[in-house]
Amino acid sequence: MDLLPLIIIFVLSLFIGYEVITKVPPTLHTPLMSGSNAISGIVIVGAIIIASNSNGIISTILSVFAVILATINVVGGFMVTDRMLAMFKKSKNKE
Repeated sequence: MDLLPLIIIFVLSLFIGYEVITKVPPTLHTPLMSGSNAISGIVIVGAIIIASNSNGIISTILSVFAVILATINVVGGFMVTDRMLAMFKKSKNKE
């Protein structure tokens, strides 16, 4: 397959993704983060499946690396979501 169309698609998706994300209002950031956590969870499952079926050392290393990065993304996403939700909770110390 020719590399140029793939690069063009990648660059266009970067521009479209940037435009979509910058137009999201602040009230939708938490639900959007939850959705991206779900997608990253799917990436973890896919990377584990690929790691279990890998035949070479390079594919094993890359799939383990993908599992690690997706796990970091999920954990970080949950931490950010939890922190954002904590901002809306009422403090128990106030009377």
